[in-house]
Amino acid sequence: MNALGALACVSALGADQDQALHSLKLWSPVKGRGAREEIQLGSGKILMLDDSYNANPTSMAAALDVLAATPGAGRRIAYLGDMKELGPEEDALHIALARRPAVQSIDQIHCIGPLMHHLHVALPDAKRGSWYQTSAEVLPDLSAQIQAGDIVLAKGSLSIALAKIVDGIRNLGHAGPKSDITK
Repeated sequence: MNALGALACVSALGADQDQALHSLKLWSPVKGRGAREEIQLGSGKILMLDDSYNANPTSMAAALDVLAATPGAGRRIAYLGDMKELGPEEDALHIALARRPAVQSIDQIHCIGPLMHHLHVALPDAKRGSWYQTSAEVLPDLSAQIQAGDIVLAKGSLSIALAKIVDGIRNLGHAGPKSDITK
């Protein structure tokens, strides 16, 4: 959507559309900000959606929508960490994620942090993965939770350290160039 907005601005300014399209083609998200990465796992691959740098209700909902809509034949798995600094509504905002339509297309949601415990309890049994107090506690379980073909999202506020989970998943296999798995 941001790219479409940028192209609309280019058009409104009468600037070179071809140059703008070429520049957009070269852009890629940075680590922790929506970067996609294929990771070789055994004889297959997983697609990691690394959005581990920050989270708020709007960006969390968008990340769940992206995970649900990402094409692929494997399971969709989310590791969701606390959304911090939300004020007195923080519990309700975490619980509300369970009612997002995208949750229906996600196979397993693992929750990390004391605030995400509210989401963990609110999730339907079939979607509920494990709950962990910290990201470090997840690491020993990763190899049993992820398999080749999976599409995996990591999303949470920086202080919950979901980058540890992203690194743990990378360590399960061999990272390759970013990609959109479409099979």
